[in-house]
Amino acid sequence: MGRTIRQAARATLHLLVAAVLAFGLYLFITVLLITAIGTVAVVGAWMLPETVLLIRRIAGAKRALTAGWTGRRIPEAYQPITGPLRERLRTAVRDPGTLTDLRWMAASYVYGALLFAVLPLWPLGLVVDGVWCGLLRREAVVLPLVTRLADLEARWSQALLKPSPQALLAARVEELAATRADAIAAHGAELRRIERDLHDGAQARLVALSMRIGLAQRAYDRDPEAARKLLADAQDQAEEALTELRQVVRGIHPPILTDRGLVGAVRALAAGSGLEVTVRVDGGLEEGPRAPAAVEAAAYFAVAEALTNAAKHSGSRRATVQLERVPRGLRAVVQDEGMGGADDKGGTGLLGIRRRVAAMDGEVTVTSPAGGPTTIAVELPCVW
Repeated sequence: MGRTIRQAARATLHLLVAAVLAFGLYLFITVLLITAIGTVAVVGAWMLPETVLLIRRIAGAKRALTAGWTGRRIPEAYQPITGPLRERLRTAVRDPGTLTDLRWMAASYVYGALLFAVLPLWPLGLVVDGVWCGLLRREAVVLPLVTRLADLEARWSQALLKPSPQALLAARVEELAATRADAIAAHGAELRRIERDLHDGAQARLVALSMRIGLAQRAYDRDPEAARKLLADAQDQAEEALTELRQVVRGIHPPILTDRGLVGAVRALAAGSGLEVTVRVDGGLEEGPRAPAAVEAAAYFAVAEALTNAAKHSGSRRATVQLERVPRGLRAVVQDEGMGGADDKGGTGLLGIRRRVAAMDGEVTVTSPAGGPTTIAVELPCVW
């Protein structure tokens, strides 16, 4: 009986907040009328985009309320209202999300008052269910109706606030356009980095090597000892140039990733890190088939960047890397025990991870409260 009362009380609170929101929508009718009159009169046309933005915030509050009850998030799919007034008006009117929100508002004027259907159930339920459960030891029959009404209200809100297929498609196109732009920017930055590394490192050493060999050729007849010394220096510079070329190649696609796979490559990263890194592998990642090369490379570089950031900025001595095969693809999580406060604006490391993962249509989640710990979770879709 106690559990039933608590659940009914929670459902009543949900319906109470929904009723307050519905009452606010009744007051909002005045704003809608003023906006309609101003738009028809042209003078107040600027109010229409602002009113649509306000409706979006109200609908967002309702989505959050419904998600809190059902545990399932309701997605949003809106076109951004930006630019000059004419463009803002066109977007506000043509956005499918506007029609969805107005349809929900019209329905909410009716079903938002379900709270009044709940109020009579409480005294009846306390008496009937008190006798039914307390004396006869049976299941409650009246108070569970309160929870069912809350479920009904949430289902209606979910159905009305769910974006239309056109809105979801438009949002997906916007997302893919942004992802493509980030991928192009990341690719350009990578090419510039490779060019800079070759120009400042290996190329400079190869030029010096060529000069040493030329000097050795000139000095060979008249001073063989000096020529041998120059050739020895040239050999050292050739080895240094080879080392730098290997580092450039590792930055493009590490050979260890091809030879040993993602798990072996990450363990090598952990061994070479300045931290005490524990690597955990779950989901049968070592035994099953490997992920595509592009997915493995994105996960490898994300883990490498996260460990580098942890070693430089976290102040922690230990970190944990978890690699896991999930139904949708591959998941990599890096956690340190540092001071926290990691932010995309603090440098290019996290931004680079986001761009690389976004190019694979993946997701990056960063949790870094003040005082730590910092957790960076990367999910990359792939077919196993």
